[in-house]
Amino acid sequence: MDEFDALLQRLSRSRFRARFHLGAAERAYADSKGRGAIARHAGDFIATRLAPAEPRNDGRQTPMRGHPVFLAQHATACCCRSCLAKWHGLPPGRALTPSEQARLVTLLMRWIDHEMGYAPPQARHDGNPA
Repeated sequence: MDEFDALLQRLSRSRFRARFHLGAAERAYADSKGRGAIARHAGDFIATRLAPAEPRNDGRQTPMRGHPVFLAQHATACCCRSCLAKWHGLPPGRALTPSEQARLVTLLMRWIDHEMGYAPPQARHDGNPA
């Protein structure tokens, strides 16, 4: 079990976090767009809605439905700076670094992959994802 699996397991014990799952519409959307597009959307949402030191509408910036990434953000506590502080140790009041943003996107995609029934991408022999 890696750090993402351990964190997802911990989050799944939260009654609030465990109630989020992809519905038929979100699954269809993810299938139609493809994993790469969904990962780009996740990166964009993190960069614009969470990464700034003081995000606009913090605490209310992530809808509860309408996109697979929104559901993933709530399920993984990547929905606002308060949740990022509590669950991920990322303090409010400072911008997220590119590596912190990338880590959050990886976590979101791990959750989405699990919900979609995908296996995580395997690393190639050179250490890069396939």
